[in-house]
Amino acid sequence: QVQLVESGGGLVQPGGSLRLSCAASGFTFSNYGMRWYRQAPGKERELVATISNTGGITNLENSVKGRFTISRDNTKSTVFLQMNSLKPDDTAVYYCNVRLLRLDYWGKGTLVTVSP
Repeated sequence: QVQLVESGGGLVQPGGSLRLSCAASGFTFSNYGMRWYRQAPGKERELVATISNTGGITNLENSVKGRFTISRDNTKSTVFLQMNSLKPDDTAVYYCNVRLLRLDYWGKGTLVTVSP
């Protein structure tokens, strides 16, 4: 079965950095684009970053451009989100996502808290 397991979240001060990882299994990872979403308290889940199956095409939500980078390692079936210059507004649960045959699969998420 499809499994997505996020890790790397935690508490960080404003201006700090974190690297999130999402380990995938149960499907042919290199065939599919991947996405990172986040959901802040009291807000809807929003798309943060996408990456094509080869990693050659990436897209970032405007508020994170220049600060976040999405990448992947197809040999390890893992997608990453490097987050720099973190702000309190980046506080959220971050989720990994893949869409297979029109079905969305999600991990359980990893909490990122940006606070002094």
